[in-house]
Amino acid sequence: MKKILIVLLVCTFLSCKKDEVYTNVELVFEKPSNFPEPHYDLKSNPITEKGFELGKKLYHDGKLSSDGVVSCAFCHQQKFAFTHHGHQFSHGVEDRKGKRNTQPIQNVAFQKQFSWDGAAFHLDLFPIIPITNPDEMDETVTNVIGKLQKDKVYKQLFSEAFKDGKINADNTFKALSQFMLMMVSSNSKYDKYVRKEKGGDFSNEEKKGLALFKEKCASCHTSDLFTNDAFRNNGLPINPDLNDLGRMTVTLLEEDKYKFKVPSLRNIELTAPYMHDGRFGSLVSVLNFYSNGIQETQNLDPILKSTKGIVGIQLKQEEKTAIIVFLKTLTDEEFITDKRFTE
Repeated sequence: MKKILIVLLVCTFLSCKKDEVYTNVELVFEKPSNFPEPHYDLKSNPITEKGFELGKKLYHDGKLSSDGVVSCAFCHQQKFAFTHHGHQFSHGVEDRKGKRNTQPIQNVAFQKQFSWDGAAFHLDLFPIIPITNPDEMDETVTNVIGKLQKDKVYKQLFSEAFKDGKINADNTFKALSQFMLMMVSSNSKYDKYVRKEKGGDFSNEEKKGLALFKEKCASCHTSDLFTNDAFRNNGLPINPDLNDLGRMTVTLLEEDKYKFKVPSLRNIELTAPYMHDGRFGSLVSVLNFYSNGIQETQNLDPILKSTKGIVGIQLKQEEKTAIIVFLKTLTDEEFITDKRFTE
């Protein structure tokens, strides 16, 4: 009888110890009141304290690339709203240059597709694109997992972050997603203005810019996410050196030729240069293009054509100035200085 009791006590103790190993506090994902519902299924991958910390370490770790140097954070720098500010194209291992401008990482929980051409239809799959791109991280998922499995620190972190403790592709990408899901930019001056919070008082010029933006730009840059998550051809002259087919690269459909994902305008003041190929260095150049630089290329979005045959968005100089003044209210200082995302 005593032996049975001892065995039961030992089993109970071991069971408790096992549960303690997997104790992991779930973090609260707060949806801003002026945002739509998240698209990402948070129940399928709950954000936890340990999962988030693991994702942060992976995000800042060069082990994800073939040279051991280029990390996600190399091109997605926090102070520039997680973009590669000042670089026309993303830079990768051996300083290789890609063919597209680095996109910001923000509010990904609310997006349906990722990359300029929508090659990733789920956030958990998104990191595979830069990891395997020969001009970016030039690595394979198999090699990445192999390096992580040999690392004692990662063995501990994975055991704390996931109940099965496995270092595999599924858990690796889920951890990265947990980190990126928390990158919610929603505390700009604009947000405080629409939510009637302290610090959200707009000047007359900012109000004028907002009104003009709603009239001239909001057809594509919709909701408080400032993107409709769609793919459109905005009439950029084709760069013959790149001949980037955009969305057609993924779908192989002629109707998707030269269409690219509508980018969010949040933190736009910080993310120059602009467009998928980084051809414009300033917001002034962008608005000048929409006013008088659009070309009627194949699949040009109908919204950019008028019944009078005019191509583009008619903007006076003072209107451009006001719109830019408004766009600067989308800068979220709290987001770019949030220490949760710092290595």
